[in-house]
Parts: sequence; C-alpha cells; structure tokens
Amino acid sequence: MSEGPSQKPYRTLSARPNAESIVKPGELVDVVEVTPLTLADRRIYNLLLENAWDAIDRPVTHVISKSLLRGSHNANDRIGVSIERLMSAIVKIEVIWDGEPAVERVQLLGGNIETRRSDGLLEYEIPARLRKIIGNSTIFARLQREVMFALTSKYALTLYEMVQKRGNLRWRASERFSLDEIRGILGVPKGKLTSWSNLKLRALDPATTEVNALSDYIVELAAIKTGRRVTHVELRWWKKDGEGQGAAGRELEYSKVGRKARAEERAETVVTAPRPRPAWLDARGAALRTETYETARMRHPGYDIYHVEGEWRSWSKGKGDVADPDSAFLAFFRTFAARNPLQ
Repeated sequence: MSEGPSQKPYRTLSARPNAESIVKPGELVDVVEVTPLTLADRRIYNLLLENAWDAIDRPVTHVISKSLLRGSHNANDRIGVSIERLMSAIVKIEVIWDGEPAVERVQLLGGNIETRRSDGLLEYEIPARLRKIIGNSTIFARLQREVMFALTSKYALTLYEMVQKRGNLRWRASERFSLDEIRGILGVPKGKLTSWSNLKLRALDPATTEVNALSDYIVELAAIKTGRRVTHVELRWWKKDGEGQGAAGRELEYSKVGRKARAEERAETVVTAPRPRPAWLDARGAALRTETYETARMRHPGYDIYHVEGEWRSWSKGKGDVADPDSAFLAFFRTFAARNPLQ
C-alpha cells in the first residue's frame, strides 16, 4: 500500500481495528502452514492479534478474556486445544532478505498462561521474530467480523482473507498460484485433496461460494492447464456493486439455516465470464472491441484492464481523435505495464 514514489509506505500498524473490522498483516495471510490449523484456530488467532494490536510490535505480554475467544461455543475446552496448536504451528513467509527472495519460518504464538476458571484470562506473547515482521508490514487485510464468524470452513476464511488483502490493489485484479502454493496457503493437510478434482470439489468451490455470498467481492478460482493437466489456479476478484453488497449484508442478517442452499443458488446466477465493463467508463468513451479486451487480458495477466483503460482515456483526452483506438489502447497498456510492474 505505497502512497507514492516520494512518500513513505503506509505502515500496517497505522491501520486501526474498529467495532466492525479487524486488521491482519498481509504477511500473515498468504502463509504456508507447515502445521495445518482449523477454522477455530484461525478465528482465535485473528482475535489474539487484534487484542494485542496497540503494542503488538513490543516485547510485552497481552491479556484477553477467554470468553472473547470461545465465540458461540459455551465451554472453554476448545480454546486450550487451539492455543496449543497455534504454539506448535510453524508458518513459512515469503520475505526479502539482503535484497534477495527468502523464506522465513516463524512460530505464530509464544508462551502463555491460562487460568482454569471458565470466565478467566489468557496471558500470551507474540514471538520476537514475528513482532519484527508485523512492525515492518506495509500490506494488510481488513476483515469484517460478521463475515469472519459467518464463514463455515477454514478454506473459506483463508480465501476471504486473501481477497481482502488484495481488493484495493490499484492495477491488479487477479493472481496466479501453483496447485502446491494454493494447497499450502489454504492449509490443506499433506496427503489430502491430492487430485485437482477433489481439491476443486472439497475446498475451492465451497470456499468460493461462501465468500461470494457473504463478502463485498465476487471471487473466481479458474483452472490453468499446462498441456492436459491443471497445474495452476488463477484467483480473480472484483468489488460488488451496491446491490451485490446489500445482498451480502442481508445474508449476514439471516439465519444460518438454509444459507448453503441460498449461496449455491446465487452462485449459479453469477457470471463466470470476465467482469463487465463498469458504467463509469461509458462517460469517457465507447467500449473497445471484445477481442481487444481479451488480448489485453492474455498479454497482461493480473492487471485490471478497466483501470488501465481509464488511465488511457485520461492520458489521451485532448489529444484528438485516434484512427485505431484498439491498437492505441494496447500500445498504451504495454507501456503502462512496463512502468507499473506487478509485484
């Protein structure tokens, strides 16, 4: 989330949690879990991060009521199990070390003490290496509390976090992952969902359906083949319009009973083709040829083509009529992508 070439990057620690949402450093979203976590573990960890936020980069202990961690579960028995899994969990984070790409392995949670009373407290520590990572973070996901607690699988929660991290990127609207990468980030246990069909059926499709039903984004996970084999998936996202966001808000207010059926019914009506040209571009000029947009997508995967079209329209304003606007747009796109490479 850099604010400009001459400005210092916006630090994640400057973002504030509020009554509706919590903040999660981007480095803790796309992690590869060496020790897979459960849905409850992920929720509890997000709450521990939020509770520690004001001093999360300092070597202090944090205290939280166990009642805040158990959610709708009436007992505390699951909290201790989740805390022990979080203590033993090791995650791998992609970092830059001495100017080169590197893998950093770090524990998620340090030492802690839990009182035995059901209404008691948990005192815990954030490991030193993780504090440093969080302190240096400049990218984050803002997670809506209602959505986090409404999602019913760890795969859906992880996919939601991935999209929330990426949703405000200026030029990007998709990202490609190998199957091993997406399994690692989603926390698929080793030896499970090894075939593409099982991964899609058991993890990707249900997660996509839930995120589309409950969040402010439309999400797609498209299969990418090398030869005859699926080797990658492309994550695509775009912000819902006002009507779509309203429908997601209403769904969060409904009972969970029947939610799966409603989500699957809506999923059948979601257009899986590339997102339509937004209305705000109509005022800037007529749409280009369909094949021009397709060519732009193929040549420059990952970019938001309509954002780039808007940049082109602004740049070319007042320069007179163009004999071949489609070719002019593609030429502009090539220069734009060279000057604004995706990280």
